[in-house]
Amino acid sequence: MLKHLTLRDFVIVSMLDVDIDAGFCVLTGETGAGKSILIDALQLALGARADSHVVREGAARAEITAIFDRPGSLKRWLEAAGFDDSDELLLRRVVDNQGKSRGYINGSPATASQLREVADHLVDIHGQHAWQGLTRPASVRALLDEQAGIDATPMATAYAAWQQAVEQLAQARARQTELDSERERLQWQLGELQKLAPKRDEWPELNAEHERLSHRQALMDATAQAAAQVADDDSSAMRSVSRALNALDDVATYDTRLADIITALHGAQAQLEDAAHSLQAYVSRTELDPERLGELDGRMSTWMGLARRFRRSPEDLPTLLEEWQAALRALDEAADLDGLERKVAAALAQWRSLAQAVSAARRKAAQPLAQRVTDAMQQLGMAGGRFDVTLVAQEQPQAFGLESAEFLVAGHAGSTPRPLAKVASGGELSRLALAIAVSTAQARGPQRDDEPAPATLIFDEIDSGVGGTVADAVGRQMKALGRSAQVLAVTHLAQVAACADRHYVVAKATQGGQTLSQIAPVAGEARVAEVARMLGGERSSGTSLAHAQELINHALAEVDATPPRTRKQSTGRTR
Repeated sequence: MLKHLTLRDFVIVSMLDVDIDAGFCVLTGETGAGKSILIDALQLALGARADSHVVREGAARAEITAIFDRPGSLKRWLEAAGFDDSDELLLRRVVDNQGKSRGYINGSPATASQLREVADHLVDIHGQHAWQGLTRPASVRALLDEQAGIDATPMATAYAAWQQAVEQLAQARARQTELDSERERLQWQLGELQKLAPKRDEWPELNAEHERLSHRQALMDATAQAAAQVADDDSSAMRSVSRALNALDDVATYDTRLADIITALHGAQAQLEDAAHSLQAYVSRTELDPERLGELDGRMSTWMGLARRFRRSPEDLPTLLEEWQAALRALDEAADLDGLERKVAAALAQWRSLAQAVSAARRKAAQPLAQRVTDAMQQLGMAGGRFDVTLVAQEQPQAFGLESAEFLVAGHAGSTPRPLAKVASGGELSRLALAIAVSTAQARGPQRDDEPAPATLIFDEIDSGVGGTVADAVGRQMKALGRSAQVLAVTHLAQVAACADRHYVVAKATQGGQTLSQIAPVAGEARVAEVARMLGGERSSGTSLAHAQELINHALAEVDATPPRTRKQSTGRTR
């Protein structure tokens, strides 16, 4: 439910803070006072496209803040998206006079796309031209799917997979000769590399081994010389250390400070013995191996030759081998027409299975929806009229399923239902849009924690073009709807305003040479006066005031006489 709306420097609004109550709320006022501006501002907070024209003239930026009760269906979404989760949901949008905008959810930056995702859980907005969307097949189908609780995403995904498989098969057939030639070339290149069979990290190891074998004689000479210097010669390090120890042993008892020096020399003697042993072992095991050196020369020469041929560094050859093996597998798959045909058939079968389930759900939901709208029509000045939902089979698979949907309507008894787009009367179209909006909203029932059912319904002059007893019926319908959801309506009809639970008046005022829009709740005599104005009478006219009071009293009497409606269980609708 929408609880609070704040506007700063938006169009002709300088500053506005308004609390919105539950139930059926109406916004009224003179034409051009700015009633629809509030709806526009709310849509902006919910992610609508922004531009610089929304900033009040002379201001640097416009700010819109909307506070909602957080529906249970948004809890997981907020957590997954990294936004704070609380009982209230605060949406904020800032637009500067250059048209740049920033959005926020619970104080954290958010994209316009994220705001629109949130909006799906919060609000349904029906404008005065809502009927136009009901003439478009996609909109009709979306509304029917919503009522049927259908998530068409898996079906659309399956359709895309089938289309991709069809495209792969067509490309393979068209490129068969080219693929064969490319496959031949790739097989030859792979054959050359597979002869070498380069392994990862092998090239550095080959270089290291080749370096050792190429300098084997120098290594042997240097090692033998080092062994002699450490242990073998009369002047070797080991003999010198031994003589030093012998000299100190004779005098060590005279001064204890020599003990540490003697210990250090014994350690040096032990290390020299170890070094001498290792050097002698290295000399004894090291031999010249010209045969192995020749093998290394040959492999490295082949390795370098392939690297030059394929214009890669030697280290890249193992990776190149893997890439070409993967490419050959892809070519084999692309050239496997039988396999691709099986893939197409499997993808089509998957789509058809999902589409048939969607069709069954649509057929099941079509008649109840048609009946609900038909019932609503009887209350909106279209007695005897009938509403039908027809499903038309498609000859070819489509992303949206096996059939399209169309709304048909008969305006009065005995007439043949025709496509809604061919209904000529603007008044009838508006009433039909209202009947559909009311019927679909009522069918949702109470919101479940796991269901993104909007708790706020907004009707922006959707009652345009109706009057008289029909206007009374419109007001009663909206008031009844307000008992299960928050309903906010912008209206020019006194009969509708008289049925409201809460009444807000939008008015223009001149301040400092500027025309600004303001909003205020009205009740009691002020509300009677506003309803009288809407009836077309003077505010001071006793007749118009009496008529306004009668309308309000009549609406209150109907509420007192009508027990609370038992709301239906949710249909499990998904968006």
